[in-house]
Amino acid sequence: MYNVVGVRFKKAGKIYYFDPDELPVQKGCFVIVETARGIEMGKVVIENKQVDEEDIVLPLKKVLRVADEKDRLQVEENKKAAKQAYDICLKKIEEHALEMKLVDVEYTFDRNKVIFYFTADGRVDFRELVKDLAAVFKTRIELRQIGVRDEAKMLGGIGPCGRMLCCSTFLGDFDPVSIKMAKDQNLSLNPTKISGLCGRLMCCLKYENDEYESAKEQLPDLGEYIHTSHGKGKVVGLNLMERIIQIELEDQQKIIEYTLDEIIEEGILSNNSTD
Repeated sequence: MYNVVGVRFKKAGKIYYFDPDELPVQKGCFVIVETARGIEMGKVVIENKQVDEEDIVLPLKKVLRVADEKDRLQVEENKKAAKQAYDICLKKIEEHALEMKLVDVEYTFDRNKVIFYFTADGRVDFRELVKDLAAVFKTRIELRQIGVRDEAKMLGGIGPCGRMLCCSTFLGDFDPVSIKMAKDQNLSLNPTKISGLCGRLMCCLKYENDEYESAKEQLPDLGEYIHTSHGKGKVVGLNLMERIIQIELEDQQKIIEYTLDEIIEEGILSNNSTD
């Protein structure tokens, strides 16, 4: 077992584990750590806890120190410098006539590297651009191509629901989302209705998916013929969230409703045929 703290570097970014050593690290405080990108400042979002070896990436890096006011000022200066770098990079992209969209610019805490995030439809030859940027900033330059979902996460915005985008407020990772989830939830398959600002399927389709899948396993399918205490009937309606089915009785030509508890109590069996 390893003693770790969870650190997040962006508001809705991934959580990374670090060794707090003997430092007085508490949830909510800011710390200085060494990452693959260099020295960074992050916020502790998970207090000291024990984790198994398979849950971490070894070797586990240590927390260098608890951040002080000087470190916070350094981060603010970096943000101001990043805005200036953004404007400079835009001009350089225009000069080189590159088909790419600059999304964001970020300095590492120690100013050892400037990272330029961009989107593009295909591969972009930005070697000359990197040379120009390196000549201007006199430091390491990294151009990182990202997808449209990552772009939405960085820029933020308001979704169709009227709330701030989930990806930019609390989602640390993007879960796979499929059109099957929309079908299972009986939603309109109109792309404009089920797509987010990024143009991809909305992340929230995943939130209730497990509940819908569980309901589908417990309830019969639409079109199934089942036997009830009222006679044989066909399933013509499903309310998956409330576990209610509507059955059209063959002989009586009327529709009755059954809850999942009533189905279990009566031991209703599916027949899957019209015979």
